[in-house]
This record gives sequence, C-alpha cells and structure tokens, in this order.
Amino acid sequence: MSTIKPLSLANADAPTAATLNAVKAKLGVIPNMFLTWAHSPVALNAYMQLSGAAGEGKLSAKQREQIALAVGEENACAYCVSAHSVIGNMVGLTPEQINVARQGTATNPRDAAIVELAQAIVRERGKLRAATVASFQARGLSDADVLEVLVNVVLNIYTNYTNHIAATEIDFPEVALKKAA
Repeated sequence: MSTIKPLSLANADAPTAATLNAVKAKLGVIPNMFLTWAHSPVALNAYMQLSGAAGEGKLSAKQREQIALAVGEENACAYCVSAHSVIGNMVGLTPEQINVARQGTATNPRDAAIVELAQAIVRERGKLRAATVASFQARGLSDADVLEVLVNVVLNIYTNYTNHIAATEIDFPEVALKKAA
C-alpha cells in the first residue's frame, strides 16, 4: 500500500495538471510516480527539468534507459525496473539488452562502459577513486561522458527513492528484481 497516495488529476492545480497532461501526451498514460509527485510542484518540476536536460545530452535514449535499468536494479526499485523495461522496449532495446543492463553491463563496449560506470557510481555513493574514473576513460569515456552519466544516475536515484518512500503502486507490467530488495 502506498505511503503517499497518487493525487488525482482532478485535484491538481492548473500548472501541475498541464505538466501531467504533457506526460500523458508523451507516454499515453500518467504513471503513478508522476501523480505522486503532483502533491509537490517542486518535486514534479525537479524531475521534469532534470529529465529534460538529460534528454538533451549526447547519450542516446537507449543508453539513458540502460542506465535507468542498471540503477533501478542496483537500488532494488521494482517500480523503476518495471517502468524502464517497458520504456526501454519503446526506445528500441531488445529483451536481451534490457536483461543485460539490469545485470550492470551491455552488449557493446561503449554501452557497457556507460552502464558499468552508472552502477559503480551508485555502489560507491559517488566516491569513485581516481583509478576507477581513469579506467572508464581508458575505455573511451570522455570527461563529458562521465559527467553526463552522473546526471542520469542522479535522475534515477531520485525516481528510485521517490518510489521507495512513497511505496508507489506499480502500474506497469511488473518485473521481478534480480537482487533481493
């Protein structure tokens, strides 16, 4: 049972309702996580702004979804892993690519470096040693790539923690976590 229940669209103020309707136009539905954030325009807009900025970076939609899957799995967020399994498919990830991303890697070397860096950031709580960063740079990631991966990790930690705190009801086809929660 949710600890913070989703707000109904009918009870949202006009600016929040407009944001939620924009989400619906993009996804076809308004996921419970967004209706949960609707209680706080600050919370909803924080996600929308950071997500928008991340979407304008060099990482592809597929790479961003691989990061989301890896971070969601690492943080044991069943809501996010379920949601990003669907969204990953929508942006063209194959079932194999989704599965491998959840395991913390990818099927090609650059994507593997990106996903492995994302999980390392989560595991080490951002305290990566210089040698660790250098190892990802040696695998072809630029300083800009490292920082853009970090932005996507932060975005996904925000969604993971929202769902942990709110106990958001999963409104996507549910996917079992590989790790124990």
